[in-house]
Amino acid sequence: MAIIPSAATAAAQAADAKLGENTVVLAMAELFGVVDAFVITSASNSRHVRTIVDEVERAVKEAHGQSPVRVEGLSDATWVLLDYGDFIAHVFLRETRDYYDLEHLWSGAPRVRWQDDVEHAG
Repeated sequence: MAIIPSAATAAAQAADAKLGENTVVLAMAELFGVVDAFVITSASNSRHVRTIVDEVERAVKEAHGQSPVRVEGLSDATWVLLDYGDFIAHVFLRETRDYYDLEHLWSGAPRVRWQDDVEHAG
């Protein structure tokens, strides 16, 4: 089983809490080597993208004391990348996610079951 940063799980849960669509966590360490995980989610409009980004930043900061090292794409909010060093959160506009299809590009990366933490918490 792939080990991912707990902050990545917190990011996925935060995206899910703000109705991020098809949120997935990919274990990237063995394939990519630069980061341990990708969190990928999408939204139906740019306002929703920004709402998810804000919630991910808040939740990860609150739970793990981490802020992103770098944030890219916030100005047009079609693909916002939150770089936390050990993981990257990608918040896409639905059409942009379909176009770039990171899950297909990184299809060799194992998907991590992050929902279990939520289901067992309550």
